[in-house]
Amino acid sequence: MFTRHPGNPIVRAGGFPWRQAVTFNPGVLFDEGRYWLYERAAAGLAPFRCVIGLLAGTDGVAFRHVVPDPVFTPEMAGSPYGSVQDPRVVKLDGRYCMTFAFRPFAWSCFPTGVGVPRSEVAAYPGFDPATARNQTRSGLAVSPDRIHWSFRSWITPETIDDRDVILFPERIGGRYAVLRRPVSFVGTDTSHGTGSPGIMISFSDDLERWSEPELVAAPRFGWESNRIGGSTPPILTRRGWLVLYHGVETQDPAVNGVCYRMGGMLLDAGDPRRVVARCPDFLMEPEEPYEKQGVLIPNVIFPTGAVVRDGTLSVYYGACDTAICLATAPLDAVVDRIAAHPAGS
Repeated sequence: MFTRHPGNPIVRAGGFPWRQAVTFNPGVLFDEGRYWLYERAAAGLAPFRCVIGLLAGTDGVAFRHVVPDPVFTPEMAGSPYGSVQDPRVVKLDGRYCMTFAFRPFAWSCFPTGVGVPRSEVAAYPGFDPATARNQTRSGLAVSPDRIHWSFRSWITPETIDDRDVILFPERIGGRYAVLRRPVSFVGTDTSHGTGSPGIMISFSDDLERWSEPELVAAPRFGWESNRIGGSTPPILTRRGWLVLYHGVETQDPAVNGVCYRMGGMLLDAGDPRRVVARCPDFLMEPEEPYEKQGVLIPNVIFPTGAVVRDGTLSVYYGACDTAICLATAPLDAVVDRIAAHPAGS
C-alpha cells in the first residue's frame, strides 16, 4: 500500500556540527506552498544530546536548511545538559505548535547493533543521579513564523515518563486535545489495566492545564506486544480521525531486540476517545536495508510527520534512529483498509 521514495533516505546527517551523528523522527508541515521539516538531530552519541533543526522544500523530497542553527534546543526547555526529541508540528488557531519530548540530562548511548542501545548518564555538574530526576517530560513550544520558537508550557507532569504527545490540529468541542503515552513511574499506575503502555488522550481549555489521561487504545496484536504510541498528528478524514501509530514487538529479549512498525486506527470525529476502526495488521514494517540497520537501533520505522495533498498521504519517518525517509499512499485507500476492521470486530 505504501510506496517508499526511491531516494530514501531523503535527509541524512552531516553538514553542521550539531547534526553530525544522526537526524531522524521529523515533524512536517505543508504551509504557504512549502514543506517545513523539523528534524531531531545530534552531534554525537555520548552524550546523545538532541536538538531540533529546520529544513524546507517545495516538492516534499528535496530539503535545505532554512537557518544554520537549531530552532529549538534543550536550553530553551530549561536545561543546557538536556535533550529535546521527536517534534510533532501542527498549525493551530493561526499559530504553529510543536510538541516535544524533553529529558533534562541527556543519556549517552552505546549501540549494540542488534537491539536497543545500552544507555548511561554522563556526570553533569550538579546532577542528581536519581532516576526520578531524569524522566522524559513532554512540552509545547509555539512560533509565529515557523522559524522562531519559544517554550509555551508543560503538557505532562514530572512524576511520570510521558512521550509521544501529539496535538490534534484543531479544537474538538471547543477544547484542545493531545494523544500521549505515559508509563507507570514513581508509584503511579498509568496503565489503566492495559499492562503494556498504550495510547491515551487529554483535553485542555488553555494549553496550560490538561485533564487526566484517558485510555484510547492498548496493545492488542502480536506486533504490538511491547507497547504502542501515537506517531503523526491526527488527520481528519471522511471516516474520522486517522491516527498512524507505532507498535513495538520484542523479538529477542536476550539482546533487547525489538521491531518498530506502523499501524493505523480511526477515532470518532466528535469524540476521539472512541476508536471507530483499527487495522489488525501493520501498514509498514522494516524491509529495506536502511530500515533494518543503522547507527542506533535496527529494525525501526518511526513515523512522526504526515502531509495530505491531492489525495496522497505522505508519511515522513525515522529509520533506525539514523536518517529520515518518505513513503506515500492514496489517503482513501489507507482509510478504507482501516475502516474494514470496525472496533469490536
